[in-house]
Amino acid sequence: MVRRILLGSQLRRLREARGVTREAAGYSIRASESKISRMELGRVSFKGRDVADLLTLYGVTDESEREPLLGLARDSSIAGWWHSYSDVLPGWFQTYVGLEGAASHINTYEVQFVHGLLQTEDYAHAVVTAGHRTPLAEEEVERRVALRLERQKLLLGEQAPRFLCVLDEAALRRPFGSHAIMDAQLRHLAEVSELPNVTVQIVPFDLGGHPAESGAFTLLRFPESDLNDVVYLEQLTSALYLDKKDEVAHYDLVLERLVKNSLDPSRSREHLRTIRQLV
Repeated sequence: MVRRILLGSQLRRLREARGVTREAAGYSIRASESKISRMELGRVSFKGRDVADLLTLYGVTDESEREPLLGLARDSSIAGWWHSYSDVLPGWFQTYVGLEGAASHINTYEVQFVHGLLQTEDYAHAVVTAGHRTPLAEEEVERRVALRLERQKLLLGEQAPRFLCVLDEAALRRPFGSHAIMDAQLRHLAEVSELPNVTVQIVPFDLGGHPAESGAFTLLRFPESDLNDVVYLEQLTSALYLDKKDEVAHYDLVLERLVKNSLDPSRSREHLRTIRQLV
């Protein structure tokens, strides 16, 4: 997904620099103007022949310039590890998992429960089973939990992203599973917050109202300069992906104010110990 977005943005830049219309670009590869638009947004797969023809049209003839882009086209067709979970992974969430895995910074605010990247196996099991009106088959529950645990590995890799998680105290007080499960989850949260690339901050109840009135969101940043920051907003049956700079800037400001008003990492760990004595 990320490779498609990156390749699409570079093709758009080349087309515009050459003064070629989308209609003309589409004609050159026997496609419609809307197909070119979808390609430039990274919403469709790329054929190597089409990319090669477009590069020629845009005047990119030097092999040293063509090959990296053709390589992106080849790589964009390689399925990510998460595709093996497609039986339990909605299409709209596959996009997020791909973006999450490519991000250099993951900044998130959660109010309902502990973020998926920080959940224990038992807590994840309790969250998955609680989130469905119709009981899921145990096999499907286990697959969903396994997917969540697989996602967590990115925090421990050599190129692990910076992860900032701002948690509303409500997410820590709301019980999922037994007392033992909650206690283990809170203990795990304190432990993982000590990782050098992970920051956990708690928005305490006594703060009162705060700027994140619209609820949970995640802001993703990428190492590639051609990729815009993305705000992810999850809904019951779909998700929104915002990448317009003014929209992203608004969420970035809200997160900045949340961080400023929440407990710092050290005090957040102390607050976790206090909550463990109460749940």
